[in-house]
Formats: sequence, C-alpha cells, structure tokens
Amino acid sequence: MSEESGFLARPDGARLAWRRVAGQGPTVVWLGGFKSDMAGTKAQALADWALARGRAYVRFDYFGHGESDGDFAKGTISRWREDALAVIDQLTAGPLVLVGSSMGGWISCLVAAVRAERLKALVLIAPAPDFTEKLMAPEMTSDELLELAETGVWMRPSDYGDPYPITRDLLEDGARWSILPGPVNVEAPVRILQGGEDPDVPWRHALELAHAIRGGDVVYSLIKDGDHRLSRPQDIARMLAAVEDVAG
Repeated sequence: MSEESGFLARPDGARLAWRRVAGQGPTVVWLGGFKSDMAGTKAQALADWALARGRAYVRFDYFGHGESDGDFAKGTISRWREDALAVIDQLTAGPLVLVGSSMGGWISCLVAAVRAERLKALVLIAPAPDFTEKLMAPEMTSDELLELAETGVWMRPSDYGDPYPITRDLLEDGARWSILPGPVNVEAPVRILQGGEDPDVPWRHALELAHAIRGGDVVYSLIKDGDHRLSRPQDIARMLAAVEDVAG
C-alpha cells in the first residue's frame, strides 16, 4: 500500500495539492491550521497510521498554503471552506472522520454542517472557531487597527518566523462564518484535544465550542502541559487513539 498524490483543479484555475491512502473504514480527512501544511507532524503521523492499518486517508493544502497554488494573503475562510468541500466531494466517498487542527477545527465544523449525512465523527485539535473575530482582532493595537484601515493589511508578528499578512477581507469574511456561542449543529461524536498552555487558543475557547456542539457524545480532553501544536509523541498518541475511538 502506498500514498498517491496529485492536484485538484478549482474553478479559478488554482490547483490544490493532495495526498491519499486507499483503505478500509471511513475516510479520515486532515484539515490543517492557518499557515500550516499537509507535511506537518500530525498530518504525517495520520498518513503513517493509515498506511500501517490499511485505512482510508486524505490530506491536502488549502489555497495559498503548502504545495497548493495561490497567494496566502488572498485567502479567506470562505475560500478555505470551499477547498475542503471540493476535496471531500471529489476525492472521497462514504462516511468521513474529519480531523481538524486549529483553524481546521473551525473549517471542520463548517463542513460538518453541510455534509452531515456523511459525517461519522470529528476529532478537533486545539480548535479555533471564530479565531479571526474572537482571538485575532482583539489583540490588535490602535496603531495596528489604523494600519489595517489605511492599507487593508496588518502584518501580524509571529513567534514562528517572519510577520505575515492579515487582511481586512479575511477578518470581515471570518465574522460572517461565526459559529459561537452556538448551537453548533453537529450530532456525530466529537473528540477535542486541547493544550492547557496553548498561547494561541485559550483552553476556555475550545471548551466553549465543546459546550456549543448540539450532540451529546462530546469528549473534551485538557492536556494541562500541552501547547498549541500538540505534536509531542504523547500528543500524537492521543490524537491517534481518538481517531481509532471514533473511526471504529
């Protein structure tokens, strides 16, 4: 068994990079975070798990991310939601287990709302619903708000590298997709893994999502010493156990 790869053409000509493992069971779909890509530790760990267990798995890069086409600064929640739906509709069949990390947790909830008939479960890792409106915008200083108003772009500092662009379009579009305080119309089982030392998504924010989900089979696990990435070996083991728990 091996992992195949390719590109999915979108209506505007941009191509989305994807990788897929053919296998049994519901298809596990990786939905990555903001400015992350499908080559990350957690996405690769799921690929290794799928190959070893003969399970179906798909991962991809959003527009402007990783190996996909597009200018990151032109991306929006609307666009990335559409990317996820295109990948799911064209590259998968049957039941789905969506594994969403950070922004991917928000995208997973948006996808689940319109593909409920296919959803078997969600596994959310440091989920960041409404992050543009509730986490990112409030941290901006008056000078940064002025920069955004005058230029349409705020160069947000990063602990992981160079500053990166946050556009007015991203913030305004994100507000239109707000899902909190809920209810979030997901009835399938949900497993949430959240770090207590996460500097980007406060544990209370992820807990608010857990409370907002309509279904009753929701398990929120606080990893007290965990950070935002949750990519340590013990965190990866928890993620894989959660996927196995809900995938059957």
